[in-house]
Amino acid sequence: MPWLLLIATLPGHNGGLRVRFWRQMKAAGAAILRDGVYLLPQRADLSPALADLEALRTELTAAGGSAYLVQLPRQAAELEREWVELFDRTAAYRERRDALDPLLARLDEWSEAEARRQLRLWQKSLAAIVAIDYFPGEAREQAQRAASEAEARVARHFSPDEPLPRRGAIVRRARREYQGRQWATRRRPWVDRIACAWLIRRFIDQDARIIWLADVRRCPKRAIGFDFDGATFTHIGNKVTFEVLLHAFSLDENVALQRLGQLVHSLDVGGAPAAEASGFEAVLAGARARIADDDRLLAEMSGVLDSLYAHFEEGKAARGSALDLSRNQERK
Repeated sequence: MPWLLLIATLPGHNGGLRVRFWRQMKAAGAAILRDGVYLLPQRADLSPALADLEALRTELTAAGGSAYLVQLPRQAAELEREWVELFDRTAAYRERRDALDPLLARLDEWSEAEARRQLRLWQKSLAAIVAIDYFPGEAREQAQRAASEAEARVARHFSPDEPLPRRGAIVRRARREYQGRQWATRRRPWVDRIACAWLIRRFIDQDARIIWLADVRRCPKRAIGFDFDGATFTHIGNKVTFEVLLHAFSLDENVALQRLGQLVHSLDVGGAPAAEASGFEAVLAGARARIADDDRLLAEMSGVLDSLYAHFEEGKAARGSALDLSRNQERK
């Protein structure tokens, strides 16, 4: 494999620049061959890091230092093995896995929102390691399995009846066949259930009557269940119930609803965080603490979801306008 070698001389009088340079090397996952000599594998996904390095190289030169980025061809097999070993992330993954036990031990002390926030912080730290794991192996697989198990444990701790994902394809449904119906889910809704109830009322069945179940085994036979084991609509594969409903009712091409789906997914089962997720979670946690009646809770959170939907719609319109402007300029 080809390699990149960065040879840098740092000006001694500029401590801030030295710190930024060191942080940039660490963020890129560079290996240190000796003082001022850094090694990276040459890969397509390094482009953003290399752009940052180029900007830093320019700043180093202007400050009286120097930096050279050299492309190296494939090396002899023995040297290649030595260099690959410099990028072994096993210890970093082990440290992250070890940090999970004290986190999970505190679930009884935390609210659901705080527990999920702590888990997301841990996931973010794990993602930082994954991003610079250029030669992944069993250590990464073990850490990612631990992440999935931790997500499941948090979900089960706060929602013992949280549905397990089903296998299979999502069946397309006709909205006209789901009008004026009873829809049933578990009481005291959290992110996925509250978003699903809003989606049903807003886009699928405007006359829907939502039933909040204390025991899903007593779901009325004529009701359409969602977000519990055995429900008509629940998790399928890696999709949460909100995303399943989007696909089932052909709403998945709506960009604003896609953005909401990403937010719901990240809060319900983890994954890539949405910028608005923590704010929505905080509002929902506060609303649940104030409001004991689930119908009132849905009414309050529907306004929040309406606003988020409008925000995402506005963002789509702004991106469309920018794209049109760019195309017009290209034509000129």
